[in-house]
Amino acid sequence: MAKLDILIAPDRRLKTKAKPVGQVDDRVRKLMDDMLETMYAAPGIGLAAPQVGVLERVLVIDCTGKDEDNNPVRMVNPEILWQSDTLNSYEEGCLSLPEQFAEVTRPDACRVRYLDENNRAVEMSCDGLLATCVQHEIDHLNGVLFVDHLSALKRNIIMRKLAKWKKAQDEA
Repeated sequence: MAKLDILIAPDRRLKTKAKPVGQVDDRVRKLMDDMLETMYAAPGIGLAAPQVGVLERVLVIDCTGKDEDNNPVRMVNPEILWQSDTLNSYEEGCLSLPEQFAEVTRPDACRVRYLDENNRAVEMSCDGLLATCVQHEIDHLNGVLFVDHLSALKRNIIMRKLAKWKKAQDEA
């Protein structure tokens, strides 16, 4: 496994819609393993392939707590089949927008279909934090960042803070 570089907004690749994967093979499985290593090291609870510069519909998620064993979910070509009418707000962050957070309102539950690491079709019902994470990562596959769900004012404030953060990193 290898730790990958995470793209930082405003990289144009983060705004590009990812292409479907034809089949889950060893190359895709290695990508998912590398993405998990990268996500855990960051640390984060989700990572989409576009965030590491791969414009394919692949994501990994692990919403387990700090005191629990890892339980990663690997998704290829995920699609949301259903979303609840009930909404919930979570303070979201993103590995591609380091140290930036905002309340985002999304459906509280969803049902998703995807291919797993063995190329098998899987359907999964999600609620709470897992539903938020799945929707957040699928947004990445569609070129959407969590800040795109905010007002222009809030989005601009976060992007200015991110620019200052990047400048400080470059100077360090």
